[in-house]
Amino acid sequence: MNSRLRWRKFVSGFMLSMTGVCALISVSVLFFILGYLVYHGGTSISWNFFTKLPAPVGETGGGMANAILGSAKLLLLASLFGVPIGFFGAIYLAEFSAGTTAFVIRYAADLLNGVPSVVIGIFAYSLAVHPFKQYSTLAGGFALGLMMIPITLRSTEQFLRGVPNALREAAMALGASKWKTIVTVIVPAAYRGILTAVLLAFARVAGETAPLLFTTLGNQFWSRGWVQPTASLPVMIYTYALGPYEDWHRQAWAAGLVLLGLILVINIVARAILSRGIAVPRS
Repeated sequence: MNSRLRWRKFVSGFMLSMTGVCALISVSVLFFILGYLVYHGGTSISWNFFTKLPAPVGETGGGMANAILGSAKLLLLASLFGVPIGFFGAIYLAEFSAGTTAFVIRYAADLLNGVPSVVIGIFAYSLAVHPFKQYSTLAGGFALGLMMIPITLRSTEQFLRGVPNALREAAMALGASKWKTIVTVIVPAAYRGILTAVLLAFARVAGETAPLLFTTLGNQFWSRGWVQPTASLPVMIYTYALGPYEDWHRQAWAAGLVLLGLILVINIVARAILSRGIAVPRS
């Protein structure tokens, strides 16, 4: 009996030690990546990097101002396309749908969330590029927006379901309609979680490269309007990292650091918002 108890204590202690080691490795890997990017890209970040166009091939200097602006335009379009669909789909699942219909929608969203980004890129190419014979910012925003839909939908649904039923019942008891209850009570109560879901979806697609290779192609100059090829940070990183010039490699590291910094800030803000919990409306 004593030997069995000692064995259980040994196994329990061993498992505790292993989980601690795995957690330490995870944190170490993250800080190693951050340190590696800071080491290689930190010295390459300057004011010119944010304000200048890329230098001609073979010349040193220049920046990625066009890629930064292009990424901002792409993420704006993706948000305008993906967030409303995900948001209203989540309302339907949380407040109206049940049974088989809800299961099918959730299953489809989970499948879409697991589709490789390169497949999304090919799909967007066949739908938004090939018929028009034109790479464009709109096509890239469409591809990234498709990737935002399932993340926004599933996360927002969970936050809406987290609103206490007592709030729904109280609003309905006062004579509010279903939609008025949703608009004035449920969504305001869950707005912090909804904003967190949107930010996480935003961060998820900010660094995607494959869909943009099929839709926006790239551009060494300013992209004027929304129907021309445009530069973006992920594609520029891919192009410069494979290039034969040392200066391109330097700028690729700098762009990677900027992109990772953006994603890190978004995640920190999202967690700070979520830590405040549900905002209960006051009468």
